[in-house]
Amino acid sequence: MNISSSQHGQLSVATHFQSQQNVSQASMSSREIADLVGSRHDSVKRAVERLAEKSVIGLPPLVEYLDGLGRPALEYQICKRDTYIIVAQLCPEFTARLVDRWQELEEQVAKPAFDYMAALSDPRTLLALLTENVTKVVALEADNTELTKENHLLEVKVEQDAPKVAFHDMVVVSHKTYNAAQAAKIIGTGRTRLLQFMRLKGWVTRTNEPYQAKIEAGLLDVKLGTFDHPTQGTIPTCSTLITGKGLTKLQAMWQSREADLLE
Repeated sequence: MNISSSQHGQLSVATHFQSQQNVSQASMSSREIADLVGSRHDSVKRAVERLAEKSVIGLPPLVEYLDGLGRPALEYQICKRDTYIIVAQLCPEFTARLVDRWQELEEQVAKPAFDYMAALSDPRTLLALLTENVTKVVALEADNTELTKENHLLEVKVEQDAPKVAFHDMVVVSHKTYNAAQAAKIIGTGRTRLLQFMRLKGWVTRTNEPYQAKIEAGLLDVKLGTFDHPTQGTIPTCSTLITGKGLTKLQAMWQSREADLLE
C-alpha cells in the first residue's frame, strides 16, 4: 500500500494517508476496505453513503485515482474509527483482519526514517555503495561495447547487401523479361552454360523449353512465334524468357554453385 497526502487531491492508484506523522489522522481508502473484505468497491461505497445518511458516520472525502484502465475514478478516504463501523456493517467476521491491517499500517508510519547521513559516515556503507556503482558502470560500458559491435555488423551487412538490393530492384521491380543470352550476360556467364545449368536444375527441357511448373511459379515465361521454312512452310517456335523473379533466383543459384566449386 502506497502512502501519500490526500490534501492535494492528487491521483493515486493506492491507499492514501492524510498524514504520515499523525497516526490518529490516518485514513484508509474504500478500495482497500473492499479488497480486505472481498467485496466490490461500489458496494463498499454504497454502504459508506448509507451509513453517512443515517449519521452513523460522517461522509468521508472523495479522492480521485486512476483505475486499472487508466481512467479517473473516485474513492472514499475513511478515518480509522469509521472503517470499523463499515466493516462491521459489511462483514463482521473480517473485523480481526481490519485490526491487523491497521496495526501493520501504524507500525509502518511509526518506523523512523532511514538516516542517510549516518549511513554515509560508515566506511563499509560507502565502500558497498562505491562497489555497486562501479559494477553498474562496468555493466553499462559492456552493454555499450556490445551495441557498438552490433551496429558495426549491421552497417557491414547493409554494405554487403547493397549490390543484392540494387540487383533485386533492377530486375524484379521493373517486371522485365530476359532471353537466355541477356540473362547469361547479367549473371556473368555464357548462354550455352546457363541453359545447360537450367536443364540440370529442371527449369527447361532438353529442347530448352520451359517447364509449366516454372511458368506457374512466375520464374519463366514463353514467347510463341513462327518462322517460314523454305521447304516445310510455317513452323511454330517457342522461346524461353526469364522473368525478373526467375533471374534473381538463378543468380543466387549460380553464385551458390560457384561457392560450392571453390570449396
